[in-house]
Amino acid sequence: MSKKEISRRLFLKGTAAAGVSVAAASMLAGCGPTPAPSTTVAPTEPASTAAPTVAPTVAPTVAPTTAPTEPAPTQPVEPEFVWETGVTDAQSVTGDPNRTWTLWDPNDPDKNLIREGRGDIGENGAVSSPDAWSAWAGVQVMQNGGNAVDAAAAVAFAISVCDPQHSGIGGGGFMTARFANGDIKFINFREYAPELARDGYWWPVYKNEETGRWMVVGNANMTGGRAIGVPGTVAGMKYAVENYGSGKLSWKELIQPAVDLAEKGFWMGPTTSGCLGDNYENLLNYPEFGSVFLLDDETTEKLEREQNRYYTGDKFTNPQQAMTLKILQEQGADDFYKGTIAEASIKAANKYGGTFLASDFANYEAKEKEPVRGSFMGKQIISTPLPSSGGTSICEILNIMEAYGTDKLKEYGHNSAKYIHVLSEAMKMAYADRAKYLYDYGEETEKEREVMDALTSKEYAKFLASLIKDDAVLVPESHDPFEYEHQDTVSYSVADKEGNIVTVTFTVNGIFGSKVVPNGYGFILNNEMGDFSSDPTSVNAIAPFKYPLSSMSPTIVLNEDGTPFMTVGSPGGATIIAAVTNCILNVVLFGMEAQEAVNAPRAWDNANNKINYENRIPAEVIDELVKLGHEVNDSGEWPAGAGSNQVVVYAEDGKLHAAADPRRDCKAWAF
Repeated sequence: MSKKEISRRLFLKGTAAAGVSVAAASMLAGCGPTPAPSTTVAPTEPASTAAPTVAPTVAPTVAPTTAPTEPAPTQPVEPEFVWETGVTDAQSVTGDPNRTWTLWDPNDPDKNLIREGRGDIGENGAVSSPDAWSAWAGVQVMQNGGNAVDAAAAVAFAISVCDPQHSGIGGGGFMTARFANGDIKFINFREYAPELARDGYWWPVYKNEETGRWMVVGNANMTGGRAIGVPGTVAGMKYAVENYGSGKLSWKELIQPAVDLAEKGFWMGPTTSGCLGDNYENLLNYPEFGSVFLLDDETTEKLEREQNRYYTGDKFTNPQQAMTLKILQEQGADDFYKGTIAEASIKAANKYGGTFLASDFANYEAKEKEPVRGSFMGKQIISTPLPSSGGTSICEILNIMEAYGTDKLKEYGHNSAKYIHVLSEAMKMAYADRAKYLYDYGEETEKEREVMDALTSKEYAKFLASLIKDDAVLVPESHDPFEYEHQDTVSYSVADKEGNIVTVTFTVNGIFGSKVVPNGYGFILNNEMGDFSSDPTSVNAIAPFKYPLSSMSPTIVLNEDGTPFMTVGSPGGATIIAAVTNCILNVVLFGMEAQEAVNAPRAWDNANNKINYENRIPAEVIDELVKLGHEVNDSGEWPAGAGSNQVVVYAEDGKLHAAADPRRDCKAWAF
């Protein structure tokens, strides 16, 4: 078989035998459209694409009396090459010509992101999401009578299609929710380690003497089967909808927007395109992964591209994931854990070195937990408990800032050298405590709660604030929070006018996760096991059914009387804590409007004792920090690594002000 034919079959994505329409793929391969199937259930190992069968012409029953005239030879007409491109703008997403917004300039050859126009204001509901398509899916659900939980589920499935590099049904995460009646819920659907993830799961490991970090030979904790944890997203959405959904829309209806996006396609944005370029070698090394995102050689040649993949502005379809989503629609979430999808996922993971058992998937459950609660300047902070460190660390930082003196901080001014200095000191102390005290305590629930309560104690914060010197830089170290304990952790946000708020952060961890795709199913399996420490003596070392430590921090802020004020969350690994904290400080301490708070330049620190900053902060401020003794790192003008806040604020004008982060492809819609 020729290289070109192999590429063609990869491009057709192994879906014809699975019974999925490949009209868009066929068009690009120079073939006619394939009819839609009569079934949505696929075999565990889809066969390669075959040529379409043509019905034979029926022969005449009576022979002709004269010999037929032989037709003159004709050259077949070569079909005109067509390639669909476009731009993600308001009308292409919503169909509304009165809405105006564009993600990138179509006249810009580099297709750089346009930073303006990311927010929206409405009276009834709002969604802020990593992309415009999934945000609009949530709006549509609310317009059709669904509540914020229904919308959150629809957004999650749509993100799986539109933001596969960051998150999807092969990952997991957390949901924090506040309902109109005042009830508050937290749902943990984080991935956990499989049963056979025991001592020596990664081997060999070694300590890098230069950095002091433990490493795994071959990067097996980040790529391949042993990087994968049991996915929780589908179980989490099922649990949320069954227990807190409106009941007005079916499970099938909530998944349908994602099916439409996967089948009909959407314009790929700069963030996904850039991530594909960065992972081009992995697309070639993992054929199931490549089958979703690679083009055939002929199309690549006609487009005059160096890499045979999708680029910004290309119309991207994922018929493989459309099939998977249809299975979930018809068979329910259980198929993901006990049916054909589970079988395909386990087979794929184990092909690349995993040790999964059927029971690892079959026994997975989403669980409710009591959230972390704190306060700042009279506002209530509701955030993530362990296994996320995010909520605890955010409350600890805010407590230190409050104990230092909010009047002094206001006097210093936003992003002044003095303000950033205090924020840096507070962050590094919280990150040091995070490393020492925060991990999955398993069945030791009382100890877990004691640790979180101690770290979020106002008295402990007073002690830490007293250590901050105006003219000196602290060396980051953990202290003893129990000495001060009194008795008395992709993100999107959904809110409606009744006060129902849902904020979710979920992920496949690294960009495109483990790079492992169940053959023919079109979704990425996470590499969440990379969040465990590879140091076998660490409190965050891998163990069966253990959750790795997380920083995900979907957070809700309420007024003192419990009425809704804002919701915020961010992706970004350990930077999530800093991104969410910055945004809360911007709104609550400095009174910024939602989009202004999201756009504002960020500075952040961690236990590495180095201030990372966006270079939109004036150079003289950075020079002053250096004179104080801080190490600094220029992170760029709009770095994606600074986090990507998705915010909705219940503003004083009585409307919902939704803001989306311009550091990535994010967009908010409201109605």
